Amino acid sequence: MIEVRVPDEQEGTKAVVRAWLKQVGDAVAENDPLVELETDKVTQEVPAPVAGVLAEIVLDTDAEAVPGALLARIETATRAKAAHEANPATAPADEAADAAPGPLPSQGHTETRLSPSVRRACLQNGIDPSRIQGTGRNGRVTREDVDRAIASATVVSVGEPATAQPRQFNAHDIPHDRMRLTIAENMAHAVAEQPHVTAVFEADFSAIAAHKAAVADRGVKLSYTAYIVKAAAEAMAVAPAINGRWEEDRIAISPTIDIGVGTALGEKGLVVPVVKDAGKLSLEQIGAKLDDLTRRARDGKLERSEVSGGSFTISNHGVSGSLLAAPIILHQGQAAILGIGKLEKRVVVREIGGQDAILVRSMAYVTLTIDHRVVDGHQTNAWLTRFVEVIESWPAA
Repeated sequence: MIEVRVPDEQEGTKAVVRAWLKQVGDAVAENDPLVELETDKVTQEVPAPVAGVLAEIVLDTDAEAVPGALLARIETATRAKAAHEANPATAPADEAADAAPGPLPSQGHTETRLSPSVRRACLQNGIDPSRIQGTGRNGRVTREDVDRAIASATVVSVGEPATAQPRQFNAHDIPHDRMRLTIAENMAHAVAEQPHVTAVFEADFSAIAAHKAAVADRGVKLSYTAYIVKAAAEAMAVAPAINGRWEEDRIAISPTIDIGVGTALGEKGLVVPVVKDAGKLSLEQIGAKLDDLTRRARDGKLERSEVSGGSFTISNHGVSGSLLAAPIILHQGQAAILGIGKLEKRVVVREIGGQDAILVRSMAYVTLTIDHRVVDGHQTNAWLTRFVEVIESWPAA
């Protein structure tokens, strides 16, 4: 028997079994997707490590999947064949059915048991599972069957539901999915555990706007986020603890500057892909890395390692229109999160040649929310001062 286990790389993120893609008794090829695991960040498929037959499922749908936990066992193709040759009478039921024709199972023997995930989805959407054609083993209704019914049917059940429902959902309600539940749990835990304090500065992005336009004329397209990541990495030099985390016996400073960037996924929440070792990357390298991570995040193709290990986070909430926000430090292994408000033209007063002048500049509010156990106001303001300096003094292209 070969054991299939939950991948070790989770960085403390809780995972649950979303859905089994194979059932006990199914033949699997090496690297065939076996099961989907879901966290607040990504959905990940766990492949079969060997070819064979899925002999046992240990963690059922909706079970918590901690790193290293046993998911399933696979009987390898070699062992199954050897056992069959030694004792043909023990051949799998499907093989025996092919070799010796017999009466077909009656329609009444369809599997009617439902997994917790299927039961909850049916209750939340007012669906009668008996009206769904199951595609699982022995006709069992799977979560994918329910999802297809929800997406394709206007009415799946008629009349009163066959099972009692704790509450009624109307057409405008949005049932919780696993990602939303995990985000809620992590948010509540973060606020309860970490004392949050937020400082607000204002930054003039005019120099960056000019640089961005100049390099675009040469065929190099860069987002504002690339400049923000680069400036944040440079600001770490004046307050290294911003790139640290709280430990029971010390403040641990990360040896690398690994910056996560919040990426919205529409109604599905958000993910935070991480630009690893951003302090050693050029502006152009950061821009290319961000483009790749953002595209694959929206396609649902990020690896678990690409959304873990961040030492600092940026929330560019201004892209959706907000002027000012104080994001929560969601990741327990971090001490701060930077918020960037909407970039807009404002009238400002500047001193030019000893005289006050009224100018129109591209401005944005920037916030730094800190874990007050790790850093104090002095380090917070020093970091923001340096960050704004880098933004406002960006050299011409």
